[in-house]
Amino acid sequence: MKKHIYQIYIQSQKRYGSPKITQVLRSKGCRVTQRTVSRIMNELGIKSITKKKYKATTNSKHQLPVYPNILNQSFKVSGLGSVWVADITYIYTREGWLYLATVMDLFSRRIIRWSMSSRMTKDLVLSAFRKACTIQEPRKGLIHHSDRGSQYASIEYQTLLKEKGIQTSMSRKGNCYDNACIESFHSIIKKELIHHCDYKTRDEAMFSVMEYILTFYNSKRIHSTLNYMSPIEFEKKYA
Repeated sequence: MKKHIYQIYIQSQKRYGSPKITQVLRSKGCRVTQRTVSRIMNELGIKSITKKKYKATTNSKHQLPVYPNILNQSFKVSGLGSVWVADITYIYTREGWLYLATVMDLFSRRIIRWSMSSRMTKDLVLSAFRKACTIQEPRKGLIHHSDRGSQYASIEYQTLLKEKGIQTSMSRKGNCYDNACIESFHSIIKKELIHHCDYKTRDEAMFSVMEYILTFYNSKRIHSTLNYMSPIEFEKKYA
């Protein structure tokens, strides 16, 4: 049992704690309790690498039009391509700040696409959205939810959404829970990757983030809200 627990821990790049390791063992037919896994992990001297949560904010003090909260924290959606959620966070490097804009499909929690830049501008979020459209063409009537930041409220961004037949939904002022799923992703990538790295350059950070999303988060990282499947596994089974 110790060997199996340690292997799963290493395969997750030390990111899984006892709850997820327990689920992986059960999926392999092993009858085990989380309490047992936790005890063995303590004996092995291993634990999930986590650090303090991080929350980024965008500039919501602007004169641009804002939109109602259509999503209204309805995070369980009926199918793929029903709701996209978007947000920005930032990453420290020795070269300076790197800004990360991501677009997530709420059904599977998959990060459809992302964009990174040394500047937090509307071009950053436009780039992320356009890239997402090349991967998953948005359906007419899709809901796009974001905070009230000037980047998402910009005329250029809203024009693009309208051209695609997309409905705009925005979080209420000062309510981080309205966009909890994408903010949770940014917290996860901070805890599991970024806070454990000392990036010398922005390019180094960009490659690290890309590798995490493509080779771990989307394809391997299990989610309790997805019946302990990865986003891609969940899409293959239910989409």
